[in-house]
Amino acid sequence: MNPQASTPSSTGTTPVATSDQKCRHFTARGRQCRLRALRSGLCFRHASLQLQPPQPVDVDLSADFLIQLDDLRSADQINQFLAKLLILVVQNRISARRAAVLAYITNQLLRTLPAIDRELNPPQDSNAPPEIIVDMPGPDRDLVPTPEPTYADVRA
Repeated sequence: MNPQASTPSSTGTTPVATSDQKCRHFTARGRQCRLRALRSGLCFRHASLQLQPPQPVDVDLSADFLIQLDDLRSADQINQFLAKLLILVVQNRISARRAAVLAYITNQLLRTLPAIDRELNPPQDSNAPPEIIVDMPGPDRDLVPTPEPTYADVRA
């Protein structure tokens, strides 16, 4: 009897699939995938990996950006950069991971713009204390809101 036959053994364990039925994918360490193969000879996982479009190779894309990368000092320039980044992701010319890193960096640049503006345009009198508004109007406590009708009131 063939030890790799498809009939269950006397111990009650499930039979081992033949090598023809296993996925033909081998790992880097030389182990074969143990999942059942489809018609293509690969399992569903490795067959779907072959169908996916390849990730773009990360190359120097600075020429694709219309603005100079060292001039990202305004919200408008950062917006232009992000718009071009979106186009590159949609065209699959840049990996999603690299685009996420660049978007995070531009987010950090955008958050620092108010601090840069305060440094470049300081207040007129640097010794002046901050303005505190004391007579700011408070809420009108004399106004009594009309109570909302309850469900029992609405039914009656």
